[in-house]
Amino acid sequence: MKEHYEPKIIEQAAQDYWQDNKTFSVCEDTSKEKYYCLSMFPYPSGRLHMGHVRNYTIGDVISRYQRMLGKNVLQPMGWDAFGLPAENAAIKNNVPPAAWTRDNINYMRDQLKQLGLGYDWDRELATCDPDYYRWEQWLFTRLFKKGLVYKKTSPVNWCPNDLTVLANEQVIDGKCWRCDSEVERKDIPQWFMKITDYADELLDDLDDLSGWPEQVVTMQRNWIGRSQGVDIVFDIAGSKDKLKVFTTRPDTLMGVTYVAVAAEHPLARRAAEQHHNVAVFVKECAAVGTAEAAVEKLEKKGIDTGIKAIHPVSGQKVPVFVANFVLMGYGEGAVMSVPAHDQRDWEFATKYGLPIQQVIEAVDNKVEIDLKSAAFVDKGKLINSGKFDGLSSTQAFDKVADTLAKQKKGNKRITYRLRDWGVSRQRYWGTPIPIINCKKCGEVAVAEKDLPVRLPENIKYDGVGSPIKKMPSFYNTKCPKCGGKAERETDTFDTFMESSWYYARYACADNDKAMLDKRANYWLPVDQYVGGIEHAILHLLYSRFFNKLMRDLGLVNNDEPFANLLTQGMVLKNGTKMSKSKGNTVDPQQLIERYGADTARLFIMFAAPPEQSLEWSDTAVEGSFRFLRRLWRVVFDHIQLGPTIELDVNQLSDKQKALRRQLHATIKKISDDIGRRFTFNTAIAAVMELMNNIGKFDDRSEMSRAILQEAFESIILMLSPIVPHFCHNVWSELSPGSVSIEDQAWPVFDELALLRDELEVIVQVNGKLRGRINIPADADRNEVEKTAMADDNVKRFVEGLAIVKVIVVPGRLVNIVVK
Repeated sequence: MKEHYEPKIIEQAAQDYWQDNKTFSVCEDTSKEKYYCLSMFPYPSGRLHMGHVRNYTIGDVISRYQRMLGKNVLQPMGWDAFGLPAENAAIKNNVPPAAWTRDNINYMRDQLKQLGLGYDWDRELATCDPDYYRWEQWLFTRLFKKGLVYKKTSPVNWCPNDLTVLANEQVIDGKCWRCDSEVERKDIPQWFMKITDYADELLDDLDDLSGWPEQVVTMQRNWIGRSQGVDIVFDIAGSKDKLKVFTTRPDTLMGVTYVAVAAEHPLARRAAEQHHNVAVFVKECAAVGTAEAAVEKLEKKGIDTGIKAIHPVSGQKVPVFVANFVLMGYGEGAVMSVPAHDQRDWEFATKYGLPIQQVIEAVDNKVEIDLKSAAFVDKGKLINSGKFDGLSSTQAFDKVADTLAKQKKGNKRITYRLRDWGVSRQRYWGTPIPIINCKKCGEVAVAEKDLPVRLPENIKYDGVGSPIKKMPSFYNTKCPKCGGKAERETDTFDTFMESSWYYARYACADNDKAMLDKRANYWLPVDQYVGGIEHAILHLLYSRFFNKLMRDLGLVNNDEPFANLLTQGMVLKNGTKMSKSKGNTVDPQQLIERYGADTARLFIMFAAPPEQSLEWSDTAVEGSFRFLRRLWRVVFDHIQLGPTIELDVNQLSDKQKALRRQLHATIKKISDDIGRRFTFNTAIAAVMELMNNIGKFDDRSEMSRAILQEAFESIILMLSPIVPHFCHNVWSELSPGSVSIEDQAWPVFDELALLRDELEVIVQVNGKLRGRINIPADADRNEVEKTAMADDNVKRFVEGLAIVKVIVVPGRLVNIVVK
């Protein structure tokens, strides 16, 4: 063993060993318990950042620990390779997105290997490879035939700069998340997947995800948003048209004083054709995105269409407004407005001078309702509601619904906040949608024998629209049904499609005959998934949806993809998230070159619990390096003294027993910290505390050296998931002739070593500390009391006083009550 710690040399040697021996390559083994640990795969942006280092180190520590428990551990890695950044880089660097992406993958793969991450690289995949997206296209064609995907014209968030549709979540304050352009509302044909057909199952199965953070479960529950309400039909005065709305508060129906429709609603369009001022307002609304969050922040505006709707119960006419807060993609694109009992409706009615009619009063008469200052939004008792007066809101729900149903003007319905997933993107760098458009046959799925529909990669990209929309050689084709002239779909899939099933493909990434095979059922579900909280809704929801689709096609048996979920916190510097724009990033590559990967890993795991944000500290990084250097030196000095004798636990002095007791208490604690609690920082702290006590242990007898041998072996084993290169090297020197540390078992604490011959017990008099006594561990109550009373200092405080009672808490304290 070299005297000094040289991370660059030992890390390269360990990595060479793992690669040459395929240490982390696994196959199915029914004789072992399987453990599938997966960290969310990265976008190949070019270089790793500290968030990557944290995410992947956490997953690697868990994987290595589970391997040491004797499990068959799969930990794969791949690349979420499609997306807009590659297109932006293509414009900037004048290079095709494919070439830019694959160069980045090669560079980042080397970075991951330098971090010592124990991946099964034989299973590596990249979503931009035709061998991968072929099966995504295949699945889509199956779902198309089952009626689970469809095409319709839909209002979308359109970025005029990037010329693409944006998901609602990609619209920030009315602007594109990537280029900051003002987002417009636009109607275009889009492909959708019927995720709403699975809404109930997606919601109900959340109850089974006990291994997920409650915060994430709640976010998904709210996103799906199941609610019961009533469809209500308003007739339109002077027309055969009907206006349907949905409400969860039918108890307020008699308080409707106007209805509001979206700018794209047929009534709005009719009014726009007849009134110039309405047409101007509708055009203004088109410049607003379709995201709920963006709409909520807008100043609420509207315009009277001149059209009247007829109240389904009272028969009164109420005005129909076009309002910028009503979205066509949500519900019916129309809402009934009750200003007295909805704050948004109240603000709108106050602004435009519309009537405010109270129909609900508080159950508690002490509650004051001032409709001049705000709406009363609580449920209560109905008033001013004709035959419904006196009913509670709950009672009125059923009564109003029944009345409307009898008149064929409404019915109860369960609805969801969740909308079908729009998967079309007007971008180039993505998976081509495997549909052929034929004037005679309509939309036709590409035949299986013709898959994959390959994305042309050798293209010139100018950033204006998608190149494949300008390539007749790509889109001109023949209809699979009639053989006539037809055109390929030139939209590509939302990149969430690729990341929604990659976890399953890892199980059988080498299969070129099927999307999945029986190996998927061996490995799935993922036992531990690790990733950022920012993916709590969309990625995780779509992955759950895909899993159920694949299950229903007979591809997998499991209902849910991820049994357990760990969402790690961000890496901060100076209190804010690291970002290039803020100039507060730390380059992992420089850190590795200066200190080594193990120092980076140790700091990352020690600085904070994984679910909390981590504050970067240069001094703490230096401290992690110093700890490894000190540990190296202490073990070196121990090895230099030569082999140790066999440990005989029956020949230990009290001092030796105390050190061994702390060692096994540390093993017990760290096993729980890593195995159950994922508090890696406290595990590392426990090792440091043990090392400090070893430093104070000055007995160098043969038996003491045997204890130190046991201690150092245990420390190196326990640290090996965290600093694997360091421990790989030290283990070979500390335990020569044994199998490599990667195949060693996790240390097991010795229960007998934790037992004490004596216990220290504190003695109180009237609750105040007056002494400490040492008693045999098996002493009975009388012996404890007798020893406490005999303590010289205790005698001073009880002498001459009457003893009322003596309280004994076994193994902890004695409290003598006197007066």
